[in-house]
Amino acid sequence: MHLDRSGILFGAAYYAEYHQSDRVDQDLDLMKQAGFTVIRVGESVWSTWEPRDGEFDLEWLQPVLDGAHARGIAVVLGTPTYAVPPWLQTAYPEIAADVRTGEPMPWGARQEVDYSHPAFRFHAERVIRAVVGRYASHPAVIGYQVDNEPGMVLFHNRGSFQRFVRRLAARYGDVETLNREWGLTYWSHRLSDFSDLWTPDGNSLPQYDLAWRRYQAELTTEFIAWQAEIVREYSTPGQFVTTCIAYPRPALDDEKLVEALDVTAGNPYYAMQDHLDATKDLAAVTPWTTSGVPAMFRQADRLFSSNQARFLVTETDAQSIGGSEFNLPPYPGQLAQAAFAFVSRGAAMIEYWHWHTLPYGTETYWGGILPHSLEPGRVYRELAAVGADFAAIGDLLDGYEPDADVAILWSNDSRFALEFFPTFPTATGQPDRTSYTRIFDAYYRGVIDGGAQARVLHPDQALARGAKDLAARFPVLIAAGFYVATDSQLDLLREYAAAGGHLIVGIRTGYGDEEARARVSVAPARLTDAAGVSYEEFSNLRDPLPVTSEQGLALTDGAAATLWADGLVPSDADTLVRYAHPRFGDFAAVTSREHGDGRITVVGTVPSAELAADLVRWAAPANVADAIAPERALPVTVSSGSLPDGRRAWFVFNWSGEPQAFTPAVDLADAVTAEELSAGTEISLPAWSTRCLVGR
Repeated sequence: MHLDRSGILFGAAYYAEYHQSDRVDQDLDLMKQAGFTVIRVGESVWSTWEPRDGEFDLEWLQPVLDGAHARGIAVVLGTPTYAVPPWLQTAYPEIAADVRTGEPMPWGARQEVDYSHPAFRFHAERVIRAVVGRYASHPAVIGYQVDNEPGMVLFHNRGSFQRFVRRLAARYGDVETLNREWGLTYWSHRLSDFSDLWTPDGNSLPQYDLAWRRYQAELTTEFIAWQAEIVREYSTPGQFVTTCIAYPRPALDDEKLVEALDVTAGNPYYAMQDHLDATKDLAAVTPWTTSGVPAMFRQADRLFSSNQARFLVTETDAQSIGGSEFNLPPYPGQLAQAAFAFVSRGAAMIEYWHWHTLPYGTETYWGGILPHSLEPGRVYRELAAVGADFAAIGDLLDGYEPDADVAILWSNDSRFALEFFPTFPTATGQPDRTSYTRIFDAYYRGVIDGGAQARVLHPDQALARGAKDLAARFPVLIAAGFYVATDSQLDLLREYAAAGGHLIVGIRTGYGDEEARARVSVAPARLTDAAGVSYEEFSNLRDPLPVTSEQGLALTDGAAATLWADGLVPSDADTLVRYAHPRFGDFAAVTSREHGDGRITVVGTVPSAELAADLVRWAAPANVADAIAPERALPVTVSSGSLPDGRRAWFVFNWSGEPQAFTPAVDLADAVTAEELSAGTEISLPAWSTRCLVGR
């Protein structure tokens, strides 16, 4: 995986074809003045590229690419396969994605197609070859985005289902093995032949659902890899191939998806205004926009996690993003904060959705850099200032690697399983399909609120490192909600602690095996003896439950158990925290025990923000950011990373509307202005501001 570019790429998605008049030169001049160095084009308009079956119009993009190149603006060229033209829909209605068996997704939006269907693949390949073949040699083109945010729909089409059955037969070998592994004796589901398998619409078995979700993610991976292979027949040396990932998509395994790509790219969207106040706790506004500073950083760290490497932000907020009813434009300074936040966690490109706000269509109120008037306004001016800052930083961040005091495991299989069998109810008593993310985010927020930084690891990435390397690189490892886990993955956690790491085990970890079967063993499975604790009872918590400190772990006001309580029974572990409750007080809420050269701490609840931060401060009492701002406190946060020359880059944020200040403990230089800042000199942080600094 590589990105053969220097400096931070900065720009926007640009669709000249969406304008009602020709203003390419005017737009590109404005971009140049704002310090833009890259645009993304072409991925949304198959019907413009191929207005009728087999009839191509390829020349309309030439002025955009020529104009961009003349101004030193690079281009990422997209393949238009996520939005199919009407003529293809009407000629081949069978390519529509069935959202349930026999129920095709209605036309009229986008991504309505089963991209595993041979008829779709035929036409998709033809337009890919036409577009990429026409422009691959253009000097402006530095890379390609294949498709757009894939994995939105779980395909229930007959052909997709039959391929699923064939893959089950190949994996399990015979139907009796499948019967045994899935427990199909239950409710008389035993199969006499693979052809007996029922369609997923009415399925109630978690083992079936996990296999189905894995298969759907495989279809997405195969589709993107197929496109990448075609594009590479035309690409020239130095051009990269990627796709833009929307991480909440249901048919997506990001770790596997990026294996066929040169660089990870994704679309982190977040709510702005008071949602970025680190002293406030506001609910998310939409299912695909995060709320809060930790959740925004989590999106960036998830992007890094896919390949454990720097990444591209292909779309993010310019103004309000999310429909006519969702209007939260950024406070002054927040756009710069978000841009530097992503860069601080490894972004090598920041692109906005999109250049100009559209006067028509579904996304009429998805704000671009230019408002409906197309006159440059505050957002344009603020982003121009960001462009100037990036230009001043230049190639300083080439080879940058973000720091991490704590590693947190992210498990796509566990996400799939807990979406089918949620751990929590919603406020109205329905299954909460976001249960896995809620568990994960509780700990991720604890890392940020506790003053530390995180690295997100997939289980197989951790396994590939091995226990000793993992313990040497990450002194604290959190495994929470890790429900679908193999024996070897759980053994790695135990061995990590023995090698000197501090393992923090959260709820549901190890409760299921690789088939999402509840393990027939004392919980936490394969960790009980090493952790010196077990449990057999667990309960949902309707309201937060106060907790008390027993020993060694200082608690702040607001520390509480939320959502869930494991009844932890220590055998050879210290009780650090206990539930303050007449029944649950019989159990420990948090225990800890030395194991080998390290320690295993078991947390039997979803910690409140305060308790999570307390746990992180206790487990990681000294962290990287202490070197620059040991006295910092929210709303001030620090993100950092190492440079190839041995220095460290620091990003200091004030996530509030009130001025703040910090006093650095080391000599620094401002990466933008080159101003030298001596240790012990107070540095002001105006409202919603960021400083990018480098060690001297």
